[in-house]
Amino acid sequence: MYFTIDSSSPIYLQIIKYIKRQIIIGELKPGDEIPSRREMASSMKINLNTVQKAYKEMNNIGLIVTYKNHQSSITTDNRIISALKEELISESLKSFIQEMKSINVSKEEVIQIIDKFYDK
Repeated sequence: MYFTIDSSSPIYLQIIKYIKRQIIIGELKPGDEIPSRREMASSMKINLNTVQKAYKEMNNIGLIVTYKNHQSSITTDNRIISALKEELISESLKSFIQEMKSINVSKEEVIQIIDKFYDK
Protein backbone atom coordinates (compact mmCIF):
# COMPACT_ATOMS: atom_id res chain seq x y z
CA MET A 1 0.00 0.00 0.00
CA TYR A 2 1.84 2.96 -1.28
CA PHE A 3 0.64 6.30 -2.48
CA THR A 4 1.96 9.81 -2.70
CA ILE A 5 1.10 12.12 0.14
CA ASP A 6 0.21 15.67 -0.81
CA SER A 7 -0.59 18.81 1.12
CA SER A 8 -4.18 19.10 -0.10
CA SER A 9 -5.73 17.48 2.98
CA PRO A 10 -4.72 15.83 6.26
CA ILE A 11 -2.70 12.66 5.80
CA TYR A 12 -5.11 10.48 7.76
CA LEU A 13 -7.92 11.47 5.36
CA GLN A 14 -5.68 10.66 2.40
CA ILE A 15 -5.08 7.18 3.85
CA ILE A 16 -8.82 6.63 4.21
CA LYS A 17 -9.50 7.83 0.67
CA TYR A 18 -6.74 5.59 -0.68
CA ILE A 19 -8.20 2.52 1.07
CA LYS A 20 -11.68 3.39 -0.21
CA ARG A 21 -10.43 3.69 -3.78
CA GLN A 22 -8.53 0.41 -3.51
CA ILE A 23 -11.75 -1.32 -2.44
CA ILE A 24 -13.80 0.19 -5.26
CA ILE A 25 -11.30 -0.72 -7.98
CA GLY A 26 -10.99 -4.24 -6.59
CA GLU A 27 -7.40 -4.12 -5.36
CA LEU A 28 -8.71 -4.75 -1.86
CA LYS A 29 -11.54 -7.20 -1.49
CA PRO A 30 -13.97 -7.78 1.39
CA GLY A 31 -12.15 -9.70 4.10
CA ASP A 32 -8.64 -8.82 2.88
CA GLU A 33 -6.17 -7.93 5.60
CA ILE A 34 -4.53 -4.53 5.43
CA PRO A 35 -1.07 -3.71 6.80
CA SER A 36 -0.75 -3.25 10.52
CA ARG A 37 -0.65 0.29 11.79
CA ARG A 38 3.09 0.05 12.42
CA GLU A 39 3.77 -1.42 8.97
CA MET A 40 1.77 1.32 7.29
CA ALA A 41 3.48 4.09 9.27
CA SER A 42 6.91 2.62 8.58
CA SER A 43 6.36 2.07 4.85
CA MET A 44 4.93 5.56 4.38
CA LYS A 45 7.44 7.19 6.72
CA ILE A 46 4.71 8.94 8.67
CA ASN A 47 3.81 9.18 12.32
CA LEU A 48 2.15 6.12 13.83
CA ASN A 49 -0.49 8.34 15.46
CA THR A 50 -1.59 9.54 12.01
CA VAL A 51 -2.12 5.97 10.83
CA GLN A 52 -3.91 5.08 14.06
CA LYS A 53 -6.26 8.03 13.53
CA ALA A 54 -7.06 6.81 9.99
CA TYR A 55 -7.66 3.23 11.17
CA LYS A 56 -9.84 4.42 14.04
CA GLU A 57 -11.99 6.45 11.65
CA MET A 58 -12.25 3.53 9.21
CA ASN A 59 -13.30 1.30 12.12
CA ASN A 60 -15.90 3.87 13.20
CA ILE A 61 -17.50 4.00 9.75
CA GLY A 62 -17.40 0.21 9.41
CA LEU A 63 -14.95 0.18 6.52
CA ILE A 64 -12.54 -2.09 8.37
CA VAL A 65 -12.90 -4.49 11.25
CA THR A 66 -10.24 -5.15 13.84
CA TYR A 67 -10.21 -8.03 16.28
CA LYS A 68 -7.89 -8.14 19.29
CA ASN A 69 -4.42 -9.41 18.42
CA HIS A 70 -5.23 -9.59 14.69
CA GLN A 71 -4.61 -7.35 11.74
CA SER A 72 -7.43 -5.19 10.47
CA SER A 73 -9.37 -6.37 7.46
CA ILE A 74 -11.80 -4.89 4.96
CA THR A 75 -15.46 -5.22 5.91
CA THR A 76 -17.49 -7.98 4.33
CA ASP A 77 -20.69 -5.91 4.61
CA ASN A 78 -21.83 -5.39 1.01
CA ARG A 79 -24.09 -2.50 2.02
CA ILE A 80 -21.06 -0.54 3.22
CA ILE A 81 -19.14 -1.36 0.03
CA SER A 82 -22.08 -0.27 -2.16
CA ALA A 83 -22.50 2.96 -0.20
CA LEU A 84 -18.78 3.57 -0.54
CA LYS A 85 -18.93 3.33 -4.33
CA GLU A 86 -21.89 5.71 -4.44
CA GLU A 87 -20.04 8.14 -2.14
CA LEU A 88 -16.93 8.21 -4.34
CA ILE A 89 -18.98 8.65 -7.52
CA SER A 90 -20.95 11.50 -5.92
CA GLU A 91 -17.79 13.26 -4.71
CA SER A 92 -16.20 13.09 -8.16
CA LEU A 93 -19.34 14.23 -9.95
CA LYS A 94 -19.96 17.14 -7.59
CA SER A 95 -16.40 18.35 -8.05
CA PHE A 96 -16.59 17.98 -11.83
CA ILE A 97 -19.97 19.73 -12.08
CA GLN A 98 -18.82 22.62 -9.88
CA GLU A 99 -15.77 23.06 -12.09
CA MET A 100 -17.88 23.01 -15.26
CA LYS A 101 -20.29 25.57 -13.80
CA SER A 102 -17.40 27.80 -12.75
CA ILE A 103 -16.26 28.04 -16.37
CA ASN A 104 -19.80 28.47 -17.71
CA VAL A 105 -20.18 25.12 -19.43
CA SER A 106 -23.84 24.21 -19.87
CA LYS A 107 -25.33 20.88 -18.85
CA GLU A 108 -25.86 20.02 -22.50
CA GLU A 109 -22.20 20.75 -23.31
CA VAL A 110 -21.10 18.61 -20.37
CA ILE A 111 -23.20 15.71 -21.63
CA GLN A 112 -21.70 16.08 -25.11
CA ILE A 113 -18.19 16.16 -23.65
CA ILE A 114 -18.87 13.07 -21.59
CA ASP A 115 -20.28 11.23 -24.62
CA LYS A 116 -17.22 12.20 -26.64
CA PHE A 117 -14.61 11.09 -24.10
CA TYR A 118 -16.30 8.28 -22.17
CA ASP A 119 -15.68 5.54 -24.70
CA LYS A 120 -12.08 6.51 -25.52
